[in-house]
Amino acid sequence: MPVDADPVAERAAETPPEADALPINELFHSLQGEGKLAGVPSVFVRTSGCNLRCWFCDSYHTSWEPSHAWLTIDEIVAEIEGYEADHVVVTGGEPLIHEETVDLLERLDERGYHTTVETNGTVAVDAPIDLASVSPKLASSTPTPERDPTGEGDWERRHEQRRLDHEALATLVERYPTQLKFVVTGPDDVAEIDRTVEELRERTETTIDDADVLLMPEGQTRSDLDETRGVVADLALEHGYRYTPRLHVDLWNDAPGT
Repeated sequence: MPVDADPVAERAAETPPEADALPINELFHSLQGEGKLAGVPSVFVRTSGCNLRCWFCDSYHTSWEPSHAWLTIDEIVAEIEGYEADHVVVTGGEPLIHEETVDLLERLDERGYHTTVETNGTVAVDAPIDLASVSPKLASSTPTPERDPTGEGDWERRHEQRRLDHEALATLVERYPTQLKFVVTGPDDVAEIDRTVEELRERTETTIDDADVLLMPEGQTRSDLDETRGVVADLALEHGYRYTPRLHVDLWNDAPGT
């Protein structure tokens, strides 16, 4: 069955006013809030546009209602160099839908930055990436009509078709140091996490340790996390996976630029 077109992501990837530019939703300095590098001061470059629509997306204005300004690679690098940080996190949306993201990563590599790319794992590229933070989307992420934040339910089928690409996931795991970061809504998610990890282990010769599999509680605010973090921590203990906090939410709630 053919995958439906994604007009929003396609518009975000249209030729910008200037060549070699990216649609940037945010660029800011903060602490990495998730994963193995939680707590590390980093510059975040958030691109706009995504090929998926998780109902719980915590960057709504890069996916459901994408907004951005076009910045050239030179302008982005100059902004990054204005901060005292050695780590850069390229995130979205889905940053790897933009060819220019590879150009940005190459420029950052030339300057000695450590780069983390936050990706949903449906697009594999050949670029210098120090840590691929891959967040495969589970069935619980699908925007069913009752969960769709727009109330329309138009994205349910497209999201469900696209949310897992095992070939792209295997390529990312083989090509880069990787953490597999699953957003967990509850105990029912664990069976699909187990299946996804096992399939990846079968598809790649790269070792995927349980410590590389991170369980992260779903929640965009402190009150949300109050309801989920304990459940997810217990699941990590029970199944031998790694728990990751959402440090930026604990510190700054849902404030932008954090």
